[in-house]
Amino acid sequence: MFQGTGSDVGKSMIVAGLCRALTRRGMRVRPFKPQNMSNNAAVTADGGEIGRAQALQARACNVPLSVHMNPVLLKPESSTGSQVILRGKRVASFKAREYMAARTQFLPEILASFEHLKAEADIVLVEGAGSPAEINLRDGDIANMGFALAAQVPVALVADIHRGGVMASIAGTFGIISKQDAAMVRTFLINKFHGDVSLFDDGVDYLEKNTGRPCAGIVPYFADAWKLPAEDAVALDSPVKGRGDDIKIAVPRLSRIANFDDLDPLKLEPGVELRIIQPGEPLPGDADLVILPGTKSTIGDLADFRAQGWDIDLAGHVRRGGHVLGLCGGYQMLGQAIHDPHGLEGPAESVAGLGLLDVETTLNGEKRLAEVAGMHLDSGEPISGYEIHMGETEGPDRDRPVTVIAGRNEGARDRNGLVSGTYLHGIFASDSFRRAFLAKLGAKAGGVFSYDVAVDETLDALAIHLETHLDVDMLLKIAHG
Repeated sequence: MFQGTGSDVGKSMIVAGLCRALTRRGMRVRPFKPQNMSNNAAVTADGGEIGRAQALQARACNVPLSVHMNPVLLKPESSTGSQVILRGKRVASFKAREYMAARTQFLPEILASFEHLKAEADIVLVEGAGSPAEINLRDGDIANMGFALAAQVPVALVADIHRGGVMASIAGTFGIISKQDAAMVRTFLINKFHGDVSLFDDGVDYLEKNTGRPCAGIVPYFADAWKLPAEDAVALDSPVKGRGDDIKIAVPRLSRIANFDDLDPLKLEPGVELRIIQPGEPLPGDADLVILPGTKSTIGDLADFRAQGWDIDLAGHVRRGGHVLGLCGGYQMLGQAIHDPHGLEGPAESVAGLGLLDVETTLNGEKRLAEVAGMHLDSGEPISGYEIHMGETEGPDRDRPVTVIAGRNEGARDRNGLVSGTYLHGIFASDSFRRAFLAKLGAKAGGVFSYDVAVDETLDALAIHLETHLDVDMLLKIAHG
C-alpha cells in the first residue's frame, strides 16, 4: 500500500507506473483504493463508477475496470457534503461529520472487494488517500492505516521533495502516528526530485537511521506526467496549454467541475491551445471554442458562472460567431431552464439557464451510467464515450441532435450550429472525431495523433522510469512478506 506524507505527492502516478512495470514483468496486477474522493469518475462495463485514478491504473494493468478497484467513492456535492458511491452505485449523501461517524460500516465491503481482487491477481497495489499523519481523522479510518491494519497490507510512504520540507514530512509522519500504525510502514520513497540525486545521500542516511526503514528509492521528476489523466482538480490550478496556437479553446474552471479528463486529448493535440479560465478571469475574446465542462452541481455552478460574469462573456462570444460546446452539466446550463423538483441539488426550485439552447432539463434521482458508442452526425465519424448524469433534457433543439447512440438521438444544437450540448463524456479520445471536430473550427491538417497510443507510451515510459529509480524487487519482497 502506498500512502503519502500529504495529498498530491504522486501516489496515483507511482501506483500507475508500478502497475505497468509489474505487468510488463508478466505479473497479474490489480489496482485498489479503499476510499477515494473525486468528481472525476470513470464508468465500468457493468454500469458502475470508480475514481479516474483507478481507471488509469487498471489501464496500466491491461485489465477491464471493476467496481472492486474503488469500492467507496465520495463525490463532493458542496463544501461540507458528498455523495457516497458504494461498489459503483450511489447509496447516500452525507454531510462530512455524518460520514465520519458512519464510514466504518463500509469497511466489510471494502475488505470483501480487496479479497475479490486478491483472488485474481499475483499482487494488488493499493493507493491510500491524503496522509496517515492526519491523526484527527484516525479513529474509524478506512482509507489509510485503518485499512492497512484490517487487511494486513504493508505500507510504503511516499513523499514529495518538490514541495520542500521532505525530511520533516517523513520523520514527522513517523513521529506522530501510533506505534501500531508505524509498524505497518516498511519503507519510504521520495518523489519528484530535481537535480543531482547524490546530493541527497546524507538526507537518505538520516532518514533511514531516524525511521529505521530502508529507502526504496529517489524518483526524479517525470516530465511527461502531464500527458496522463489527472484525477485531482489541483491539476487545473494553472492554465493548461497545448503545443500550438492554431485553435484556441477556453474552459471556465467551474467550482464543482467534474470529469475534466474530457479535456486531456485536447491538451495533447498538436496545434491546439487549451486554456483553463480561473475564477476572476474573463473568458478570452479570441477563443474559437468555449467548452462548458461537467459539474457535480449544475445549479450551483450556474450561479457561480453568472457571478463571474462569464454569462455576459459567453453571450458576446456567440454574437461574434464563436462556438460553444456543453458537456453534461455544461449542456444543462446552456438551456432555457433547469428544474429540480425533488431538491436533489438544494432547495426544490427552477432556475433560468443561459438560454443558448432551446431545451430544458429536469433533474431526477436516477443516474444514468453507461459506456456508449455511436456516430457524430455532423462529421459522420465514429464516437465512443460514457454517460454519467442525472436529468432529462428536452426541447426543440433536440431535433438537431449531436450524436446517434444505438439508434437513439442524443444531444442538441442551435439553428446556427454554433452552440451544441451532449451528455457524452470522453468523446475527444475518439481520434477521427476529434480531428474532424477541430478541422471545422479551422485547425490545420497535421500529423496523425492517437490519444490512446500517447497514453500507453507514457505509461510505458513511466514504468521504465520507476524500474530505473526504485528498488522494485525490494517492494515485491515487502509485499510478499
